[in-house]
Amino acid sequence: MSTQKMDPERSIYGAMAGNFMRPTWAALLLLLTVVAVASLQITTKAAFPRFPVIPVPATALSSSSISTTDDSRSCCGFFEGVRRRKVVMSIRDDFGGVGDGKTSNTETFRRAIGFLKRFGKEGGSQLNVPRGRWLTGSFNLTSNFTLFLEDGAVIVGSQDPEEWPIIEPLPSYGRGRERLGGRHISLIHGDGLSNVVITGENGTIDGQGKMWWELWWNRTLKYTRGHLLELMNSHNVLISNLTLLNSPFWTIHPVYCNNVVIKNMTILAPLNAPNTDGIDPDSSTNVCIEDCYIESGDDLVAVKSGWDQYGIIMARPSSNIIVRRVSGTTPTCSGVGIGSEMSGGISNVTIEDLHIWDSAAGVRIKSDQGRGGYIANISISNIKMERVKIPIRFSRGSNDHPDEGWDPSAVPKVKGIYFNNVISLSSTKAPQLKGIEGASFEEICFKNFTMLGLAKSTAWHCEFVSGYANEVFPAPCPELLNNASSLLCS
Repeated sequence: MSTQKMDPERSIYGAMAGNFMRPTWAALLLLLTVVAVASLQITTKAAFPRFPVIPVPATALSSSSISTTDDSRSCCGFFEGVRRRKVVMSIRDDFGGVGDGKTSNTETFRRAIGFLKRFGKEGGSQLNVPRGRWLTGSFNLTSNFTLFLEDGAVIVGSQDPEEWPIIEPLPSYGRGRERLGGRHISLIHGDGLSNVVITGENGTIDGQGKMWWELWWNRTLKYTRGHLLELMNSHNVLISNLTLLNSPFWTIHPVYCNNVVIKNMTILAPLNAPNTDGIDPDSSTNVCIEDCYIESGDDLVAVKSGWDQYGIIMARPSSNIIVRRVSGTTPTCSGVGIGSEMSGGISNVTIEDLHIWDSAAGVRIKSDQGRGGYIANISISNIKMERVKIPIRFSRGSNDHPDEGWDPSAVPKVKGIYFNNVISLSSTKAPQLKGIEGASFEEICFKNFTMLGLAKSTAWHCEFVSGYANEVFPAPCPELLNNASSLLCS
């Protein structure tokens, strides 16, 4: 897994070098323009934006506070705060847990949280996990509760599938996402909770997912894999200052939740580990994801809202989602994905200060026939990509449906996707914007969008979309030259 930093200036000029092997007057003019602009203070309206360096090392993401005194652009105010917990106990000192990495603590965690639950209405409680390796199967959290991992603490997921019980499928999916029927519960789980904090001194939760990945690769998986951390139907949640490793499936999955903050997290999985998404807000509102570093075998962040007819019927949208200052790599997927499960609707999503490298796509909008729903008012700005194969991609045609009950006439409505101040270095393809015939993909807007290092013959590919582009290099597809859309995109 690579956590290397990139040299922005070296990357820019290295990417440009390939375009000037056979100098022309136009190429020389572009070179002089870039050199001149690089020496000036550049505004956000410039054709070649100057990007801030987004920190990569995990050590920079391990602050023990969510204070925003140094950054007025934090969205962690979505979390309403909690009072200091009245009762604080230790999994080792008070409940006899053994942190040797071999002894199962499944019943110990379950018993400890069951005991602390009684203080929920009396000031709340906190369970401290001290230094050590704490082997455990799945356990459920409670309301008005803090799970705190001290420095050097590692919660380790059990290798016994029986310690990841089977639970009902999500109603907005109608079945397990991978297999029919139920699904394995997440390692750390909660349903119907409020005022929950999962944090620490950069402690670690390791799902030991290889066993699950092999079941998937070998096609012997009986039920959908469990997430590393899932909270359902919950309100006022903070997840911060931890390292999450090797999730069996999606890593952090807030579903049917509101007021969730996920901040200062490091999320790592092998780059070939299947479906190890970093953070997937699903049918949730008021979700803040910021200052996170992610390496995974799937999307770093994916916004979802239900699957085909089940998502349409439940109609639980994802809205008011902010993704800010996220960096990382995923060789097969996207920095941020919208969909493909989006049948309940997705709206009011802000993505900014994203830094992605060595990945398949930067930002991807994923939908299909049968999805229905809508994607609306998505703002994407201040994005830097290096060696990302396709910087922006709208995709369709996965033919991925829960069962035979999906409706082919249910097509999504997509309106208001705004890209601003985006640079892509050394991509191999221009944006691919493939809408769906008979569906509405409109008001797709690009402003101050620059790609350097593309072959001269590389062209945008657009189908069934309309919109407007301004200050875009190289020139966009004709579908984005609709002057009637210019006012909407300003």
